[in-house]
Amino acid sequence: MRILITGAGGQLGRDLQGALAGDEIHPATHAELDIGSRAAVLGAIERIRPAVIINAAAFNDVDGAETSGELALAVNGAGPGHLAEAAARTGARLVHISTDYVFDGTKGSAYTEDDRPNPLSAYARSKYEGELRVLDSEAAACVLRTAWLYGRHGKNFVTTILKTAERGGPLRVVSDQVGSPTSTHDLAEAIASLIRTPARGLFHVVNRGACSRYELARAVVSGRVEVEPISSGEAARAAPRPANSSLVSVRWEAAGLTPLRTWEAALKDFLKGLAPG
Repeated sequence: MRILITGAGGQLGRDLQGALAGDEIHPATHAELDIGSRAAVLGAIERIRPAVIINAAAFNDVDGAETSGELALAVNGAGPGHLAEAAARTGARLVHISTDYVFDGTKGSAYTEDDRPNPLSAYARSKYEGELRVLDSEAAACVLRTAWLYGRHGKNFVTTILKTAERGGPLRVVSDQVGSPTSTHDLAEAIASLIRTPARGLFHVVNRGACSRYELARAVVSGRVEVEPISSGEAARAAPRPANSSLVSVRWEAAGLTPLRTWEAALKDFLKGLAPG
């Protein structure tokens, strides 16, 4: 299968290349393909003629988007629309990656695909715009909402906690933000399975279960250093975060796809893989 991966230099993009190693992969980093450029996208997809496009490209600086809203919207909003237009023109399938942050976190329990989004931040609004452009297009498309991604490649919460813990504790981590930590390895494998099916539409795809940032940090350091809980207000980040944006799916299994394992099992394997020897 000929597959174009946008955002191929990121943590998910790199794991996708491993998960799809048996296919004809055309990885494109942001430097190689800026999805914010309609002309660049249409030209690249006309040239490559992929059967599947997986959009892992994104402006992921949640706080930076508060002052760079136009750039975030170009990449996260307009970009997926350009890919959807090109996919519809060439008959390609499109898999677009979105986020749990499209929700405001006030539900008090995990969100399903049937819940109504209400994005709080500029980043979240740009990602929701991307979803709408893909789902409203004529492309054969899937939108996958995922959450709290971590992997071996690139910067993420888990590796940041590990590096910070090396300098000693205590670590101060917010305890009033709950979500679904998800391994990019597991998500990449799930996408590799998805594209072998005729599935279409919106899906939530995360490692099962939920925890707070504080609980996740404690699981990462495993008692090696002290972790102190703080509030989001004490963390004083520029962009608002949802209090509980954990996800569950009512559609993934119905499409014949296997649910991802628990976040605890995925994290355990990830940390084991980082251990020397």
